[in-house]
Amino acid sequence: MKNLIALFENAYRLLIRGASFLQSPILLVIRLYWGWQMFVSGHAHLTHVQDMIKRFQDWGVPFPAVNVYISGLTECVCGLLFLAGVASRLVAIPLIINFCVAYLTASRKVLFNLFNDPDAFVSDAAFLFLLAAVLVFVFGPGLFSVDGFILWRRGKATSSTQS
Repeated sequence: MKNLIALFENAYRLLIRGASFLQSPILLVIRLYWGWQMFVSGHAHLTHVQDMIKRFQDWGVPFPAVNVYISGLTECVCGLLFLAGVASRLVAIPLIINFCVAYLTASRKVLFNLFNDPDAFVSDAAFLFLLAAVLVFVFGPGLFSVDGFILWRRGKATSSTQS
């Protein structure tokens, strides 16, 4: 019996080690895809300002003209930084706020019916943007990012100065 338990423990450790190798590649894919999508969305806000102002007015967003520019710039600038993995956790904060505001304004009914109709909540356009930003905020950008490169270089410099 002890051998069987030891076998399962070793197998589980191996599973964890193997799955851990996937963390950085998965975070890279999330950052590249959703960072680009955020940039494209923000660019659309800024190139179709009058259309977006009308949509923001229809959604009941206060100061729609100002908020179109705030949302568009946030998605453009933070989207590109997110994509590259520059100051990723810091950049994720305004993105999370931006997409929470999207839920509170454009998708208010969906948000308030979260428990009655969860499919509508996860099908909303803001959901995957919000999820990507939260994942990078919680787990960081991974090794394949500018942040990861800086940490690697700092660690290399620290270890070479200590030798």
